[in-house]
Amino acid sequence: CRPMTPEDTLARLNAGLPPVVHSERGRAVGWAPERRELRMAYQIGPEFCFGGDIVQGGFVTAMLDAAMAHAVIAAEPQHPVRVASIDITVSFLRTARAGRFTAAGSIVKTGRTIGFLKAELYDARDELVATATSSVHLTRGHG
Repeated sequence: CRPMTPEDTLARLNAGLPPVVHSERGRAVGWAPERRELRMAYQIGPEFCFGGDIVQGGFVTAMLDAAMAHAVIAAEPQHPVRVASIDITVSFLRTARAGRFTAAGSIVKTGRTIGFLKAELYDARDELVATATSSVHLTRGHG
């Protein structure tokens, strides 16, 4: 059995994305296994905004959270893993306006049942909009 390529990993992730990611028109677009970093692209429309084109903070958080969780899933193709947030801290650095976003989620450290993750969210102008850190509970090998 050959090792999974980054393209294989992206295809596997995109085939199994949850409905919440689909609702934000999200998809996995880059996997760097040496950095354990996953990049996800989103297209956020006015249905996720208030006050015109300002993206509601919960949706900013969801984009960051999905990138972090899917980085863990991408890093462990040999067995299924569930990722459940214990906590998530988000810093909103500038106003997120409807449009295209890219989230880069990565693994800081994982143990047997706990992981520490981080993410950055960039807008269409490649400006940093928000950052996040998260502690997660990992359940491996579920059916």
